[in-house]
Amino acid sequence: MQFSQLAAFVAAAATMVSANSIKFLNQDGTQRTVYFTPSAGQASIDSVTISGNSEATVNFPTGWIGNAHAVEEGRQNPGFGMLAEVAFDGWMGKTYFDVSAIVDANDHSNVKMMYPAGDSSLTSGCESFPCNNAYYLPDDVQTKVTDEKDLITTLGNSPIAAREAHVEVVARNFVLGKL
Repeated sequence: MQFSQLAAFVAAAATMVSANSIKFLNQDGTQRTVYFTPSAGQASIDSVTISGNSEATVNFPTGWIGNAHAVEEGRQNPGFGMLAEVAFDGWMGKTYFDVSAIVDANDHSNVKMMYPAGDSSLTSGCESFPCNNAYYLPDDVQTKVTDEKDLITTLGNSPIAAREAHVEVVARNFVLGKL
């Protein structure tokens, strides 16, 4: 009996060490549901609803490959959108990720950016689309790679992006009071 308990403990510990997760940060007041599409042969992941200005962490099994897209409250799930794509425990044990606009480049209010939890400088996607840091064509070289097992994916419009979208640009002569 003790050997089987020890074996179960070791197996559980190994699973915990290789745990993978994505923390979804909803940056505005809109509630969203995140849907997951696994690659062939991968485990199904239940959708998760995230209140506005809130977050939720989803755990993934070892080696999970697939994508996620978000849908705003009150809208029908079209089955696609701006995608958060990931391959956990891929080649050499690394995590591969990217934001893909290939399926729906017009989805500018849901998935925005992805980055490792410990390195927000290694990003895919952008706060304002279109940008040059996302997949638009199947042969784009945009996939990022990290040793980290935990990612962050932002959803919705951040206060910074909202302010940037409403900034009026004027000529210098207006600043100086000249017409």
